[in-house]
Amino acid sequence: MHRSDEGDALTRVILEVFRLNGRLLAAGDRLTGPLGLTSARWQVLGALQEEGRPLTVAQIGRRMGLSRQNVQRIANDLAGLGFLAFRDNPDHRRAKLVALTDKAEATLARLDAVQADWVNRLADGLDAATLDRAAALLGEIARRADALEAALDRDGETR
Repeated sequence: MHRSDEGDALTRVILEVFRLNGRLLAAGDRLTGPLGLTSARWQVLGALQEEGRPLTVAQIGRRMGLSRQNVQRIANDLAGLGFLAFRDNPDHRRAKLVALTDKAEATLARLDAVQADWVNRLADGLDAATLDRAAALLGEIARRADALEAALDRDGETR
């Protein structure tokens, strides 16, 4: 099977996203390192911060596109460092809720300031409307990828 013109164009977008992801993770590690975090740890803390309430490990994984097992490992590390606390979940006996601690809230406030300076410098000279369209397009691609994966799983197709 050959790629359509749209498939070729989307492949170019995917490759740029992969390249950008690597650069963003490296920048995130540089920004978070002085505060005792990594990009992966920041991603888990950020999911909880964005939601504004405790979540299960599986919920964090779904929101961030990460495996439950990877989020569990990171959450355990963060709990050991005092950034997260596990709480009983009234809706599920085994799936604990993961909550930010005061230490995490303070660290995230410091990170927000550092990230604001960094992202403002990165965005300098870019058009906000163009960036909004790019974000919407990436969101649509993510939703389509999720729907395609669900359809493949439902239909029992192998990859």
